[in-house]
Amino acid sequence: MTGEAVLNALPDALPLFPLNGVLLLPRGGLPLNVFEPRYLAMVDAALATDRMIGIVQPAADGVAGLSAPDGTNLYRVGCAGRIRAFEETDDGRYMIELRGVCRFDITEELEMRDGFRNIRPDYSRFASDPYPDGELSIERKRLLSGLKGYFELQNIAADWDALQQTPDERLITTLAMVCPFDPAEKQVLLESPDIAQQCKLLIGFIESTLRADNDNGPSSVN
Repeated sequence: MTGEAVLNALPDALPLFPLNGVLLLPRGGLPLNVFEPRYLAMVDAALATDRMIGIVQPAADGVAGLSAPDGTNLYRVGCAGRIRAFEETDDGRYMIELRGVCRFDITEELEMRDGFRNIRPDYSRFASDPYPDGELSIERKRLLSGLKGYFELQNIAADWDALQQTPDERLITTLAMVCPFDPAEKQVLLESPDIAQQCKLLIGFIESTLRADNDNGPSSVN
C-alpha cells in the first residue's frame, strides 16, 4: 500500500491509550503489556475493526492540552499505531505490538466506550508520515559519539556493531522511543517535523545529560 493510500485509509475516530513517558513514532515498534479491563476492552474493539490505537501522553502541568472527563490533561498530539502482533496470556493480559503509522492532532473528544476514551484525529499536519524521510542529512557521528557515554551513564547495553549498520531513520526513531528522556522531551521529539530535527534534539538531550553528570561529579581536592 502506498503512503497516500495508507493516509486515506486512516480511521476518523481512534480509541486512545494515554501513557506517560511513552513515545510512538511512524514506523516504530512499541510492545505493550495490557492488563486494565478498560484497555483490554479497547484492544478487543481495535481487533474487531481496523486494529488502530492512538498513543498520547498526559500533559505536563501548565500545558494547554485536552481536558478529559476523568480530569486528566492530555497533550494534543499523539501517534496512531496498528496492532501487528497479539498474544493473550494465561492470566488474561494482552501482549501486543503497535507499528506507528501517522501522528495526529486531537480535534475532539468523543463519547467514552467501555471505560476507554475515543477521539477525532486530524492527520493533515502530518500527511508525509506514511512516507520514509529519505536522504535527510543528520549529524550521525556526533550522535553516536555522545550516545556511547549516555548509554554507559544509563546502564543501557547496546550492540555497537548493529548500531553502526542501522539506517538513519530507524536509528533516530528507535533512540527517540527507547532512551529514558522525560515526558516533555519525548513530546518535543514526537512533534518534530522530521528525523533531522529529531536528531538535533537527541544530540541536545544526550549532551545536556552528559554535561550535567560531569558537573555533578566528584570535585577534585588539591
